[in-house]
Amino acid sequence: MTTERKPGFNTLAIHAGAQPDPATGARATPIYQTTSFVFDDVEHAAALFNLEVFGNIYSRIMNPTQAVLEERIAALEGGTAGLAVASGHAAQALVFHVLLDPGDEFIAARQLYGGSINQFTHSFKKFDWHVRWADTTDAASFRAALTPKTKAIFIESIANPGGIITDIAAISAVAKEAGVPLIVDNTLATPYLTRPIEHGADIIVHSLTKFLGGHGNSIGGAIVDCGTFDWLKSKRYPTMSSPSPSYHGITFAETFGNFAFAIAARVFSLRDLGPAISPFNAFLILTGIETLPLRMQRHCDNTLAVAKWLSKHPKVAWVNYAGLPGNEFRALAERYCPKGAGAVFTFGLKGGYEAGIALVSNVKLFSHLANIGDTKSLIIHPASTTHRQLTDEQRTRAGAGAEVVRLSVGLEDVDDIIADLDQALAAV
Repeated sequence: MTTERKPGFNTLAIHAGAQPDPATGARATPIYQTTSFVFDDVEHAAALFNLEVFGNIYSRIMNPTQAVLEERIAALEGGTAGLAVASGHAAQALVFHVLLDPGDEFIAARQLYGGSINQFTHSFKKFDWHVRWADTTDAASFRAALTPKTKAIFIESIANPGGIITDIAAISAVAKEAGVPLIVDNTLATPYLTRPIEHGADIIVHSLTKFLGGHGNSIGGAIVDCGTFDWLKSKRYPTMSSPSPSYHGITFAETFGNFAFAIAARVFSLRDLGPAISPFNAFLILTGIETLPLRMQRHCDNTLAVAKWLSKHPKVAWVNYAGLPGNEFRALAERYCPKGAGAVFTFGLKGGYEAGIALVSNVKLFSHLANIGDTKSLIIHPASTTHRQLTDEQRTRAGAGAEVVRLSVGLEDVDDIIADLDQALAAV
């Protein structure tokens, strides 16, 4: 008796979710650039709208190009279902729209991407959702932040921009004790470097704009339902465990089991809030994912070489890259990201704020912009850009102090990357 072979990661990155187009035989997934889809008949339409069968109705909710992308990301992460949306911020908003009611709270690591800090601190207040902050490096701080109103915990697997490797399992233990889901932003690591589901995550989010797409040409976000949280046991999440008035009393958790969260995020939150991904962006991101394993390994190899070089430069005060020997997060990197510690890291310049401005002003190969995860090497001075809305104390806590420069190391020849930094540092 033979068992069905489970495809490897490289194979899934190329094939998961995709088949030759049944109408034309096209091998690449087509761009289904359409707003809506024809029903077979009245009964078919009614069944679709009642969630009795799955199928395409309107591209705000689902599109065939989008569906392939969702299945591929879910397969790479090991989840039960995925949902692709317009951006990483949209993914976060939809996750919390399912989980939270007015007055509810969630806990987030304070060492996050600056845009997420802004979203959680300011924009979410409009919904009467409230964040309490904890320290990524201290699982006990998450336990201390718990209140009866806490509905979720949010962390990044690799913190942006600081490059901290998060002890996912330790924070998952806190979430499980509290009976709340753990949400992990896996953007910087991608499932090639770590799969949060294997360490206790319940929901995974991505900015597809970054390493998964990989080419800086399209914006997208994703939600992956890990299928691990018991929504019926909790009773604290009425969107999941109570009859939905939007669908004639369907209870998502009862009807859809271990992929119920992904369904609720699609047919309730995405349907009504509307941040849909375009079919063209879904197509571009799908194409990028096909080379994800090759790109991520080259990213990591180049980044380690650059970090080692910077750590010896006389104008550099410190380098925080978990792949470096002696780094305080090296042991966590070996546990969670054995193939490499990612391609984004920070370092500090002895000249402080003005030195950071001078460095980003003098690079030639590097692009000075607010993005990461491109084939091209990217640089930014967070204190003057992505984190400028924060107070000095918030910037320091987020790993974006005045002297900090963030690199996203690309796929160029590593000698050329180092040469560009060398000439730019000479001007500091």
